[in-house]
Amino acid sequence: MATGRTHRPATRSRGIPEATVARLPLYLRALTALSERSVPTVSSEELATAAGVNSAKLRKDFSYLGSYGTRGVGYDVEYLVYQISRELGLTQDWPVVIVGIGNLGAALANYGGFASRGFRVAALIDADPTMAGKPVAGIPVQHTDELEKIITDNGVSIGVIATPAGAAQQVCDRLVAAGITSILNFAPTVLTVPDGVDVRKVDLSIELQILAFHEQRKAGEEVAAPEEAAGAVPPPSVAHRAPSGGPAADSGRQGPDGDVPAVMPA
Repeated sequence: MATGRTHRPATRSRGIPEATVARLPLYLRALTALSERSVPTVSSEELATAAGVNSAKLRKDFSYLGSYGTRGVGYDVEYLVYQISRELGLTQDWPVVIVGIGNLGAALANYGGFASRGFRVAALIDADPTMAGKPVAGIPVQHTDELEKIITDNGVSIGVIATPAGAAQQVCDRLVAAGITSILNFAPTVLTVPDGVDVRKVDLSIELQILAFHEQRKAGEEVAAPEEAAGAVPPPSVAHRAPSGGPAADSGRQGPDGDVPAVMPA
């Protein structure tokens, strides 16, 4: 089986947009689940729902792959699994090194989904000399002094950084100098890399902050709803009417000026 350093996916040369590339793993995950249930075909609407996108976007994405469904039949599940796997470079072996074997690094090393998706954890690396030789997920941890040799010996082109923020850039520089061209960064910091090196950042705290924003917004809307209901205009049929010549009957229909909604619209 070819290694990750002998071949790179052709998506860029074929002009597939980055946004489409980012959705391909979602489609593949949904298709794999269908394949495991022995579902032979799937409609664009069904697959789009399973992947969390709209069907028009899905059909557009698949057109970049040269894949068109059959009207009244849908898409062939197994063929799409192969097509997307090929585009993502998952029909070959991609050796990966994980640098930083703390709680997060150890959890990543123990993740069973790498192998089934075309990735092989070739080495675990840590700067703590007391970690050297200790097995994590059945793989002995190696010291960072051996980093360059490990990358060369295993033909690694993908590195995973799970170190503290302060050490991440230095580790990144060493990975790049050793020939790593793709990095998955879990450290809570922004890495600087030269042209030709791809970095994907996974920041759990940012994702939680985004969720907190939405929770606050929903809470604000729940508070605003009763307030709006309390000031709602009653139907004309039940509205109080003032005696003829008196104050306007509907003078109380409008709330006081200057009210500010609890949550401004996005």
